[in-house]
Amino acid sequence: MSGWGLIGVVWVVAATGMFALWLVQRRTHNAGIVDVAWSLGTGLAAATFAAFADGLPARRALVAALALAWGLRLGLHLARRVRGEAEDVRYRDLREKLGRRFQPWILGFFQLQAIWIVLFALPAFGAARSRAPLGALDLIGVALWIVSVGGEGLADRQLAAFRREPSHRGRVCREGLWRYTRHPNYFFEWIHWWVYVALGVGGPGWPWLLLGPIAMYLFLRFVTGIPPTEARLLASRGDAYRAYRRTTNAFFPGPPRKASS
Repeated sequence: MSGWGLIGVVWVVAATGMFALWLVQRRTHNAGIVDVAWSLGTGLAAATFAAFADGLPARRALVAALALAWGLRLGLHLARRVRGEAEDVRYRDLREKLGRRFQPWILGFFQLQAIWIVLFALPAFGAARSRAPLGALDLIGVALWIVSVGGEGLADRQLAAFRREPSHRGRVCREGLWRYTRHPNYFFEWIHWWVYVALGVGGPGWPWLLLGPIAMYLFLRFVTGIPPTEARLLASRGDAYRAYRRTTNAFFPGPPRKASS
């Protein structure tokens, strides 16, 4: 199967799955399932691309394993949140605002996620096409994966532990990694996309792999990550979150600043 043919098949499967999940969303009234589907779907798509790529077999297996493990960890984490909490306020607000127009809109949104699944799985495809012998850059890629997935998992656990404490209700988490950046989970998620750059150096057209971390940074920093998250936190935490913003970096970790600055 050609590369374009494989991409087309993966997109059809992703689009069909998203349509089925849209039907589930109509019954459960919880559109947060789309976030779970994107994570799991991207990991599965990346692993599929790696399996059918024409690169070094050992690297193909490595790329597939790393991408699949990343998708499973993030997808299962989000699934626990979706199952245990009310629908994300982003989707609740849209339900109220759009009324009858919500279902056509959210169907289009689900289908857009099918496209994002394919696009964000392509860096793994590119990395798996490299025929270069395994070497130091592959070790760097594995190290980056450990740091990124481990860091994101630690940030998620620290935030969950903070939220479980009743005395923390209405407060802002400044513990652990959250002391150094307001969004450590997003930062480590971004680091993950450098994994495929390291694994793919030397492969055909490998500089294109840089588009993965560039696109993820733009999405997290300016589109789907920080802006809606901070709008929600400002609405729910008010002055406490404004103070947090004055002392703590938004994305890249750094030492807390003095409140007066």
